[in-house]
Amino acid sequence: MHGVHHFAYGPITPILAYTLSVLGSLLGLTCTARARKLPPGVRRAGWLLLAAWAIGGTAIWTMHFIAMLGFGLEGTNSPVLFNVPLTIASAVMAVAVVGIGVFIVGLGRPSVPRVIFGGFFTGIGVASMHYMGMAALRVDGTVTYARNLVIASVVIAVAAATAALWFTVVVSKPGVIFASALLMGLAVCGMHFTGMAAVSVTPSPVSHDQSGATAGTMLLPIIVLVVLVVVALFYALLSEPKEDDTAARAFLARQQAERAAAEETMRPAFGGTAATQAVGSRRRRG
Repeated sequence: MHGVHHFAYGPITPILAYTLSVLGSLLGLTCTARARKLPPGVRRAGWLLLAAWAIGGTAIWTMHFIAMLGFGLEGTNSPVLFNVPLTIASAVMAVAVVGIGVFIVGLGRPSVPRVIFGGFFTGIGVASMHYMGMAALRVDGTVTYARNLVIASVVIAVAAATAALWFTVVVSKPGVIFASALLMGLAVCGMHFTGMAAVSVTPSPVSHDQSGATAGTMLLPIIVLVVLVVVALFYALLSEPKEDDTAARAFLARQQAERAAAEETMRPAFGGTAATQAVGSRRRRG
């Protein structure tokens, strides 16, 4: 049996994975906080979509892939490869299941049953994403899993997803959002490494050539994509009018409406419109 280790490059991969998970969670919770301030409609749905992309794409899937870079096998010179279509499918699944969960709790009136149902669905989806990503691994051997640890990873995924969806409907202050993002990052990493601890690899009797992409080949486009997503999310957050701006605009609109209403009220008392007043003035002079 090959010895399996998950920190082939030392602590850099888990630290980077956790940092990305916290960043994605922070952006996602900020988006859901913005969405809750909007009435139901296209704009709220747009912010929820951004939240799904931030949490599912960055906090969960990118964290998973970066952590996978540390996966290695002892006693073999065969590289660890990735099936590209399955890897892409796992990324799409992560965003999709988080998006469905966010919409379950974010579109209607928040409630405990919504959060529990959405958390269960999203947690099962996230766990499925993890094991789909593991199925994308191409190693010179047979991969098996310890059942109890797999069950534990699924339980952690459901609990983490439920907590994350609860955060999306209750947190709004920056300090609370940041603390919640730190906890979400821990939960996501805990689920991932629990699932990875379940992995064992039995070497093949005969060495086979494996097809797939190396982690280094996939790393550059993933980093570029993450950077573009983070920049786009920051731009969306910064370009959205702040509460003070919105309140000021609403105050000015009310002032203009009150002034117009006052003018309409005063016109009959002074003889109607400006045109009729001018005619009356000419008649008095005549």
